[in-house]
Amino acid sequence: MDHFLPTTKKEVEALGWSELDVIIISGDAYVDHPSFGPAVIGRWLEKQGLRVAIVPQPNWQDDGRDFAKLGKPRLFFGITAGNMDSMVNHYTATKRLRHDDAYTPGGQHGFRPDYATTVYTKWVKHFFPDTPVVIGGIEASLRRLSHYDYWSDKLKPSILMDCPADLLVYGMGERPMLDLIRIFESDNWRDHLDECSQIAFITNNLQKYCNKDEVLRLHPFEKELSNKRFYGENFVAFETESNKKMQRTIIQPYNKKYLVIKPPYPPATEEEMDSYALFDCMMNAPHPKYAKRGDIPAWEMIKNSITIHRGCFGGCSFCAITAHQGRFISSRSEKSILAEVKDLAQRLYFKGHISDLGAPSANMYRMHGRNDEACQQCSRASCIFPNICKNLIINHKPLIELYKKAAAVNHVKHITIGSGIRYDLLLGDGATDRENGLTAYFEEVVRHHVSGRLKVAPEHTQTKVLNKMRKPGFDRFLIFNRKFQQINRAAGLRQQLVPYFISAHPACTLDDMKALHQATEGQHLHIEQVQDFTPTPMTYSTAMYFLGYDPYTGEKVFSAKSKGEKDKQKGMFF
Repeated sequence: MDHFLPTTKKEVEALGWSELDVIIISGDAYVDHPSFGPAVIGRWLEKQGLRVAIVPQPNWQDDGRDFAKLGKPRLFFGITAGNMDSMVNHYTATKRLRHDDAYTPGGQHGFRPDYATTVYTKWVKHFFPDTPVVIGGIEASLRRLSHYDYWSDKLKPSILMDCPADLLVYGMGERPMLDLIRIFESDNWRDHLDECSQIAFITNNLQKYCNKDEVLRLHPFEKELSNKRFYGENFVAFETESNKKMQRTIIQPYNKKYLVIKPPYPPATEEEMDSYALFDCMMNAPHPKYAKRGDIPAWEMIKNSITIHRGCFGGCSFCAITAHQGRFISSRSEKSILAEVKDLAQRLYFKGHISDLGAPSANMYRMHGRNDEACQQCSRASCIFPNICKNLIINHKPLIELYKKAAAVNHVKHITIGSGIRYDLLLGDGATDRENGLTAYFEEVVRHHVSGRLKVAPEHTQTKVLNKMRKPGFDRFLIFNRKFQQINRAAGLRQQLVPYFISAHPACTLDDMKALHQATEGQHLHIEQVQDFTPTPMTYSTAMYFLGYDPYTGEKVFSAKSKGEKDKQKGMFF
């Protein structure tokens, strides 16, 4: 690839284009690399033969000229807040304004608005009211349904009720984009929405789009506002449905309108995942216009890493990955990953260290159910909590081979595994261990892929809190820690295990934090960080925080809500 996606009229003209098909507007600076969603979708659309431009971090505080500068696209505008929800990007867990932004040159704060997706869409519709607008990315995806918004302390409707977008794409966007290209090329795209998957929209005519499908109908938003119980019931229904491999269309009434969420695509095949690996179609660098503004921290952190799969079956209560990427794993082929390793090794900035071969969880590569029919009948939130599903293949041998082959590539001196490792997957009995290479994988990582410190996330020590987190008991972590120390001693290494914990999670009291402190003393752990729980849209933990009870059981659940309570819990940790 010899060009960046154009960001200005001058750059569009330099490519010889007289018209654009799609314009993407993003809350992040433009980094043309596979870890940055707006660039990935832009390049994917370009791969389909479309002329695509990107407007990164437009100025929303003046007359809006950035939103109009490239004119009207032939097909649609694509709008995203960027790689993070704009409110998580802006505020800490205690709602204090952050003073930096990892997705902006120089780490500068203030280059995107709160609720960026909605603000950007309103500007675009101001200038181009008749042009379709499609919203996507984390912010739109995790706000597609009614949700508790921590920053306003309100139950909010679907983002589509506040944001004048025409369509919402949730989850990973490559396949939905193929649907949208096809329907926007037709005479009346609204007549073809029933042919699309993994999108959401508002309609007055429910029968037109849903009479052919089996439907999950949720309580109306108005009932949720009148009584939290209805929100709790909706949450359980939605999460249970989203855990399934084959899902139904979801409907939620809003007065006389209806939110329609079409089912997602099945998990991507290996061939599809390889086609989404666009490293050879990208510049793998920030746009040159940022050269004098300083480094982009997120790029500096990720530029030497490679994503090997998508999805996570861990089902942690506080994590929204499953609601976005899905519970089932979609892996790239070894051939595709090694091709990217070789490509990375030739880049001018590469110094020999690959900082990660990973994904949401490092060690779920190629893992799936033995019996797919059983998976299709299952709606468990997690494949490994409260125990590891007997149908789950947990073979780590393909990962060991991948690491060894990647390490053998010319100019690669060292590979570290920066993604979180699910340590509970590595603690099987003797036969399970040998069959799946569990200890062999653990030894490979500790001996060759740790830069002095291995970070893992037990999150807490107290069983009642861990159960609400959908995390394994602390005794499992202690077994893992002992194995880590044994492997270190056998290898003559003095590496540290660095555990991460969460304070103020629902069900966690001050006494529980005292118990955590006591439980970790004397365990030879290098404890340096505890993170305040932040309620983010569409998670089980957030539902408990908002409701004050567990929506599955009705059991009351305490949550520390004031800054003082949160500070005391965090202070107790140290």
